[in-house]
Amino acid sequence: MTWVAGVAVGGAAVGLGWYGCAAPSSQWLGPSLVRGAADGERIALTFDDGPAPPFTEQILDILRARGITATFFVCGRNVERHPDVVRRIVAEGHALGNHTYSHPFLCFRTRRSMAREIDRTQEAVRKITGESPTVFRPPYGVRWLGLWRVLGERGLRLVMWSDSGLDWRQGAEAIVSTAVGDLRPGAILLLHDGHGARPPDQVDRSHTVKALPRIIDWAISKGFSFVPLRDFLPERQPTPP
Repeated sequence: MTWVAGVAVGGAAVGLGWYGCAAPSSQWLGPSLVRGAADGERIALTFDDGPAPPFTEQILDILRARGITATFFVCGRNVERHPDVVRRIVAEGHALGNHTYSHPFLCFRTRRSMAREIDRTQEAVRKITGESPTVFRPPYGVRWLGLWRVLGERGLRLVMWSDSGLDWRQGAEAIVSTAVGDLRPGAILLLHDGHGARPPDQVDRSHTVKALPRIIDWAISKGFSFVPLRDFLPERQPTPP
């Protein structure tokens, strides 16, 4: 039974390690914001991977019609491809977050490599808008050793999510039911307006666009209001360990 026990222990170690790196709620590799305070029926809406025309613009149309602001975690490569969309995001009152330049897995990356991905996006956004993002979300939600220090040195807050529509793998009906299935006050909801750093001809977020109005309408009917992500951020930036 010794080898069985060894396999079990090894499997448990791998599972715990993956939880620490990839589970949105994990705080093992540094503190992150997963949800806001539950003092009021408030939700923050976030989008990853864009900008990606025409889907980002369609999402912006929906948000503008309903008077809702969101945070867009953008990939630097897409920022450089679509500067006009980035300008529109900011002009309409939304916030920008850093989602790396090329959307890589950060597992086993050196601090220098992670910093380069982050810095390229900070600079790409700054060149277009005049300001750099203050929040960061890692691709696939995967963190790695040293990431929190890299972020702290740049004054970036690490933001994950509490709820997701899993919109990268299912249709509009399922996106809606998944997104609203466990929404509670303080939720940070994750959806996507792009697909990694892929060019527009390799992206289809039509299901997300179709689902979004229904998600918003459902949440409002239950008494929720949508607030900017900054309303959930703590006042003080944690110091890197």
